[in-house]
Order: sequence, then structure tokens, then C-alpha cells
Amino acid sequence: MKRVLVVDDNPDILDALDLLLSLHDYQVTTASTVKDAVIAANNQSIDLIIQDMNFSQGTTSGVEGKSLFYQLRELLPTTPIILITAWSQLEMAIELVKSGATDYLPKPWNDEKLLEVIAANINLKSSSHKQNQGTTSRSTNTPKFIVESQPMKQLIAMANKVAVSEISVLITGANGSGKERIADYIHQHSPRQNYPFIKVNMGALASELMEAELFGAEKGAYTGATTTRVGRFEAADGGTLFLDEIGNLSLAGQMKLLRVLQTGQFERVGSSETISVDVRVISATNSNLLQAIADGSFREDLYYRLNVVELNLPPLRERKDDIIPLARHFVSGSHILADETEQLLSQQPWLGNVRELENQCQRAMVLCNGDTLLPEHFMLDAKAPRIASSAHIDDDKMQVKSVLDKHQWVIARAANELGLSRQALYRRIEKHNLTQE
Repeated sequence: MKRVLVVDDNPDILDALDLLLSLHDYQVTTASTVKDAVIAANNQSIDLIIQDMNFSQGTTSGVEGKSLFYQLRELLPTTPIILITAWSQLEMAIELVKSGATDYLPKPWNDEKLLEVIAANINLKSSSHKQNQGTTSRSTNTPKFIVESQPMKQLIAMANKVAVSEISVLITGANGSGKERIADYIHQHSPRQNYPFIKVNMGALASELMEAELFGAEKGAYTGATTTRVGRFEAADGGTLFLDEIGNLSLAGQMKLLRVLQTGQFERVGSSETISVDVRVISATNSNLLQAIADGSFREDLYYRLNVVELNLPPLRERKDDIIPLARHFVSGSHILADETEQLLSQQPWLGNVRELENQCQRAMVLCNGDTLLPEHFMLDAKAPRIASSAHIDDDKMQVKSVLDKHQWVIARAANELGLSRQALYRRIEKHNLTQE
């Protein structure tokens, strides 16, 4: 079992991460001070470190986190370190990433994204260790894809073609189908692979913060802006910026984004100083942007800038040959799927797509006392109806309504299955005028 060291002075954050990681089969060591973190690093076998940037009451500079990072890097030079940071320390976090930190995640973090980063980098460390022992394993950041269905083989072939170019790519598909993984795959196969891959979920941001998130903001530009904020375009300079749920960007933000795509230049919110960057943009959406253009909520010129090539990621129910290989991949350790379980999984409509399948496998492993995962370990309907496809049915609306009904409109549970924040799910409900029957 892999061990993760979590360093934060906030006991609530330590408890939350301890619970989250323990549920996903990680051993967790927690430290609330720099001294405790160094002691743990000296005396325990640590596979990955998650560290905060401040450890004293009222401190926001990030200097303590920077000092700890270099101490841990000296003690454990091959151990991945993930930084969790507030906006006030973002510039320092970017500096540390350039100095060898694995990644940084803003507070509050997204549980699913954090688990993905942890899993990917613990696997990378294991591969690197094997290579140092003389095996032929090759360490790589390239995301692993389970591709058995013909639609996915065709999509990956197209992704390989566009990866080597500099053109903008629009990835379309339902929530949970794997759009971010495709974007990551394109970046890792591009000439920019050694530069940052920065992700922004537009659906999880309040509209008034989107421009500051993308382009940065000067101190005092708006209420609460107590320090200069570095935007994601600056953080991604030289690399790739992935804009998920691009349809949620405001018209003002769209105009500014269009200018960056055209010129590579922008200004931080509250500043007149022009900043130049070299960034490739990959965007994604599960909404109908052509309808948004017709409604006047999305700029047509921006759409054609973003959509030089469109990659449409089919829902899991349309690539059934991938279901069982994916499930076997998600089942970790000594667990195996019983034959009747595989039959049940293959018959499900998977409205939450790959994300729902992964979540179900994670829950089943928690509920199972032995090694064999049986149908009763999965919270699934053995008589699940097949979903009729129709060009006239809004896939997103159908998906959201079905998951809400499944969880009897308990928002937290539905949002978890859909991979959305509760705020984002409320926006979907309002957008589609959904009501509980």
C-alpha cells in the first residue's frame, strides 16, 4: 500500500485528506508543522507528499512552503510533491513547479482531480524506480488509455494527428466521458510536452472570477484582491491551457480570450500593462455551442477560433467494448470482477460515463470484504433499461435528469456522480428548467 505524507497546519484539511485518501487505499501520514514533516520524511517510506504553502497563523507569503519544499526535495529527491495553494501563493507555486514540484492545486481542491494526480505520479515513481533497478520500464507522463472500441480507436488516431500541430482543438462530449484525458493526451504527444499543462474548469467558477482566473488581476482590482494574482495564461506560457466547459465563459471574457488567440497578448484585470504569452489552447464543452451562438450567448468568431478541429468523445454507452477493460483497469490490487458482475456492468446505460464506472468500482472495492467483486457490491440496477438514442434528445439534459432521479434529487450525491460541483449542478438544473417529479 502506498504512503502519502500530508502537510498542513489546518486540522480540518488534514482530516479531510486523511479520510479521502484512506478510502482509496492509501496509507496516510499527517504533519501540521514543518518539523513534523521533516521527521516523517526522515523516518518513513513516503511515496508522495501533499504540502500546504503556509504553516503559521496569519502567514500568506508562501515562504514557509518554499523552504519546506526544498528541505523535502533534498531528503527525498525522487518523491513527487504536490502543492496545495491559495491564490496569494500562486506565483511561488509556479516557481516551485519549475524547480521540480509535480503539480499545484488551488484551494478548495477537486477530490477527483487530486486523486488522478496522485495516482498518476505514484505510478510514475514506481516506473522510475524499476528503471533504476535495470528493468526496461520507461517513465512517462502520458495518460494511460484503455481503448478497445472502434469509435475510440478512431478518436485516438485523430488526436495523434492534431497533437503534433499548433492548431486549437475543441473536444465535445458528455460529462464524465474523458474530455480532460484527451486534452492531456494531446499535450503529452505535442512538442510542448515538457512545458506546463494548465487546466481550468469554467463550470466551477463564479462568472465574476473567470477573467481574473484566466488573465490575472492586480492588487485592488476588485473586492478581496489583496495581492497580485497570476492568471492561468501566464502559468501556461510555453505549454497548453485546457479550458473545460468553455460555454460558461462570459461575453466579456470571450472577447478577451479571442484577442489572446489572435495576438498572444492580454492585460491583467485592473492593469494597462500588456503581457505576451505563447500558449496552445484546447477547450472542451458538453453544451451545444452552435445553439449558444444562435441565442447570442457565445461569439461565433471565437467558436471558429477554438474549433479548428473538433474531437467528439462518444458516451460510454456507445463504446460498449471499452466497459469491461475499463472496469478491470479501475479495479486495483488483488480485486477481480466475477463473471456475473462483468455481465451486469456491460448492460448498464452508464449515464455518468467513464467517471460513473470508475466511481462504482471504487465504491465496490470499499464494500467488498474479499477479493471478488460481486453484483451486490455495486449500487446498480440489474434490470437497467437501455437508453434510446435520438438526435432530438438533449444528451446533457437527459443525463442530468436521470442522475438526479436516481439519487432522489440529493444534490451532493448527484453532483458527485456527475463529477460536478454543487454550484455547477444547480446551474445545469436552471439551464434545463429541470424539476423533481
